[in-house]
Amino acid sequence: MRLYATIEELAQRHGANVTVWATSKPGDAEAMAAAVKSGRYDVIAVAGGDGTISEAINGLAACAAPVGIPLGIIPLGTANVLAHELGLPFDPSGTAALLATGGGRPIHLGVVNGRYFSMMAGVGLDARVVDGVSTRFKRVVGKAAYATSTLVQLCGRTDHVYHVKVNEESWEVASVVVANGRFYGGRFVCAPQASLAVPGLHVCLFRRPGQWNAVRYMCSIAMGRLHRLPDYRVIPAGTVSIEGPAGEPVQADGDIVARLPVQIASAARPLPVLAPASLTLGGPASRASCRHRL
Repeated sequence: MRLYATIEELAQRHGANVTVWATSKPGDAEAMAAAVKSGRYDVIAVAGGDGTISEAINGLAACAAPVGIPLGIIPLGTANVLAHELGLPFDPSGTAALLATGGGRPIHLGVVNGRYFSMMAGVGLDARVVDGVSTRFKRVVGKAAYATSTLVQLCGRTDHVYHVKVNEESWEVASVVVANGRFYGGRFVCAPQASLAVPGLHVCLFRRPGQWNAVRYMCSIAMGRLHRLPDYRVIPAGTVSIEGPAGEPVQADGDIVARLPVQIASAARPLPVLAPASLTLGGPASRASCRHRL
């Protein structure tokens, strides 16, 4: 709260009028973003991690009539992959300046069974790891909660097989990540050619099952050597369908959003977000005034 209060004070010094809406439970950020009327605010800024940001994105993106209000991000939480992808400042002064004077840049989204995501959707080990992490435990130990859940999953079954159909071609894989941007789990890279500036998805196929292969894939991601593995492949695609054991979890931006089977596609329209002027995200920035920011 002290960090947020500092950012709020600094934004006001830049000339922004700030209205604060506090969330109290899951779903609040989505409902608040969806209820904002066009013309009342110049920016909707959300303070939180990937889950809270995802809620705000879904609230804005699901509006029947696009409001065109840029989304600003005060990066908190465990990983905040989107903030890293956008090159956002993590210091209070930089964040406040961007929120007060930054311009909106369009980013393209993905959709999994009607749920929007900004960075990635996954089925397999990473989804089971997310499914095994409790909110309370994550709040107490942070990133260690995911390491603990990973060990638990590796000690269980790792021979699951998923059927992925992409570009009319079918694959049997041990895990699949559908990437919309480069970064995964922080600043690790699964799909180096993926870009939020361009509509389209990159389907990352981890083809071999088993504990050893799961560990090999994770180590390769950590060392930046994933692209060298002969049993790993990235395929650009517009739509993806995934089938497998009924009820298997599907994660998107770090939250469980669906159960198999799923259809994943690019969203119909982009969403404006505040990003540094030095970052190229496909299109000129639309300067927003400092009149009123939420």
